[in-house]
Amino acid sequence: MSPDPIALDPADGQPAIRYGVLPLHEVASVSGLDFLRGMIAGIYPAPPIAEISGMRLGRADEGEVEFEGAPTHAFMNPLGTIHGGWTSIMLDTVMACAVHTMLKAGQGYTTAEFKVHFVRPVFPSSAPVRAVGSVIHAGGRLATSEGKLYDARGRLLAHGTETCFVFDVPKAAAAA
Repeated sequence: MSPDPIALDPADGQPAIRYGVLPLHEVASVSGLDFLRGMIAGIYPAPPIAEISGMRLGRADEGEVEFEGAPTHAFMNPLGTIHGGWTSIMLDTVMACAVHTMLKAGQGYTTAEFKVHFVRPVFPSSAPVRAVGSVIHAGGRLATSEGKLYDARGRLLAHGTETCFVFDVPKAAAAA
């Protein structure tokens, strides 16, 4: 894919976020770290779930990522707090993307399991929240990571751990 010219958001001068899904072979054509940094730079689109859930990738380094998010009223439960599913989306995203930074070109991954510990309720006023994911161990086929979600005041809202299955992208996908 030849990247489109990068449009800047007039409000903050940062790359405007495009949303979309690329074919697996395109995503796997570069290292995981290069792909995520390309997403930050606006070269690659962010996935649609980022738009729906109100999250944005802010930093990607080897073994660590950081996202910012702001849940919308669509994620509120009857008690007026943000549904735990939104918190789980944020944590699954940062834990999985931390693993993504460790992938070589030609590799993919999927979440095998994750666990979330809810520490405090998330309110709409908790935003913007910050989520940080870090790799604990990156093996040949399994990688483990941890994630933490903080409110705008820096208080821990939730934390979790995750195991991802790392796989080679099938040659058929690369040729498609």
